[in-house]
Amino acid sequence: MIGRLRRPGAAPPDDRRLVTGLRRRDPAALERVHVAYGATVLGFLRRALRDEASAEDVHQEVFLEVWRRGESFDPARASLGTWIMMIARSRAIDHLRKRVPEPLDPLAPEGAVLRDREDPADAPELAVERWGMAVLVARLPAAEAQVLRMRFHEGASQSEIAARLGLPLGTVKTHMTRGLRRLRDMMEDAT
Repeated sequence: MIGRLRRPGAAPPDDRRLVTGLRRRDPAALERVHVAYGATVLGFLRRALRDEASAEDVHQEVFLEVWRRGESFDPARASLGTWIMMIARSRAIDHLRKRVPEPLDPLAPEGAVLRDREDPADAPELAVERWGMAVLVARLPAAEAQVLRMRFHEGASQSEIAARLGLPLGTVKTHMTRGLRRLRDMMEDAT
């Protein structure tokens, strides 16, 4: 499936089988769903919650909810993976809202801590966006994906990328332009 986007509402064959199994309340289907999506959900929760124990607890809650709500899943509204990630996002937000706030230094200038940290309520939403973007970047040709990762994840300039990869600056610019254009097209196709 790499390199192509599905039609909205069109589930891949494996997802169709998983959904059918969930609707029949087949425990083996839940196990296959967990194998297919468990690592992605746990990775998201680790980044969103920044606490391993909490991430594992919420991870269990997510798949318990997938099991309980499996019969009501509607593939016309979202893919199975998107549906599961939205459940994960909701459970992460619930967990963050229950969390006791960290003590703040009363002598620190007002707002200093807020500039250095993301809003915990936004963290799950940002992680879902990053996850979606990572999926799209993985569908790009390798050279374009590498250049974009270096630019946006590492903060490297185009000149630095060219030097590190041993490529002409013009080639780096071309990879970046093509990659960004493909990303835009994929994002437009997905909406």
